[in-house]
Amino acid sequence: MISKNFTLSPQMVGRRHRAPFTIKSEPVARSCAPARKNLIPVPTISQGTPHLGVPHPTATTGSIGMNLPRIGVSLPYIEPYADPDAVVTVAKTVERLGFHAVSASDRMLIPAGPHWSNDAGLPEAHAWDSLEVLTWAAAHTRRIRVTTDIVNSIFQPPVILARRLATLDRLSRGRLDVGVGQGGGTRLPPFYIPEEFVAAGVPVGRRGAGFVEHIAAMRACWAPDPVEFPGEHYQIPPSMVGPKPHGTTIPVFIGAINRRTIERAARIGDGFITTAIDWNDTGTNIGWYRAAGGTGTVVVNVIPARHRLAPGAFTAAVLHDLERAMAVGADEVHIALHLLSSHPEQQVELLAALARELDLPGPAEA
Repeated sequence: MISKNFTLSPQMVGRRHRAPFTIKSEPVARSCAPARKNLIPVPTISQGTPHLGVPHPTATTGSIGMNLPRIGVSLPYIEPYADPDAVVTVAKTVERLGFHAVSASDRMLIPAGPHWSNDAGLPEAHAWDSLEVLTWAAAHTRRIRVTTDIVNSIFQPPVILARRLATLDRLSRGRLDVGVGQGGGTRLPPFYIPEEFVAAGVPVGRRGAGFVEHIAAMRACWAPDPVEFPGEHYQIPPSMVGPKPHGTTIPVFIGAINRRTIERAARIGDGFITTAIDWNDTGTNIGWYRAAGGTGTVVVNVIPARHRLAPGAFTAAVLHDLERAMAVGADEVHIALHLLSSHPEQQVELLAALARELDLPGPAEA
């Protein structure tokens, strides 16, 4: 169990839901200066850690009452493990065990040319469409949230994508969180895959200002009719556009990897999505987001491994990541389960072991 002397500072819980706790370690540096290695102190999560879930309409707390990052899990949307039954099996398991969300990401293609270096370590296999996968998962669950983590929005006209997202939100009865990006796929310049823009028929110059306008156009589609959007890159004449979201709108979390785009996410997004490759860099990025006025949800994707793990090793790796996510102030942690090269039955075993270790309450207790 976590030591009962262990407590959380307000900076280390979700910004929407604060708790009067302090961590028994030095505070995390929030400087916007370049990160240095080995600066992030972390709390210690030992055996029997309670549920790491910030209070939320669908979240719960563990037996000690700790309020830590909400936990999401990626669905099996990459072949050869992508399969209708596999998606349902994992989604139902996530819900039954009391986790917060399931997610799927967007990847149109993987280049086949000799120049392709795959510096980001993307799975070189076919990825199923994230919206269809999440719709299938939502149809077989009732509580967990479904998250696009992320969808490259500028590859689709805003009115088309806005309607697809609103339909999923209605079908899931308001459980959709939308993470959007503008290409991605590499850790090195140019920070996108040129072949995807060619295949989508979208100019690379649409990134930046066009991406910002795309988000504004989608939000216009979700607003009351008549919809009208007179943009530079996108125009929607006065029209009735639907369906509308289940609620008043849909949360839009923005994926970003450098200071300029992170600060833009703080200005125009409802949250910020990043992937923890280096935790010091992740802490710096979250610091930039908060310093720029970002008050939304911070979602951090974690990669426990890129190969099959035994339940004990998987649990240890996730606890290690959760400790660091707490230290940098993440609101949600999404586990990249799809990268572990595990069959759905093995993924269920891994999640069950993690839920036991976290003392995770099931949905009946949530």
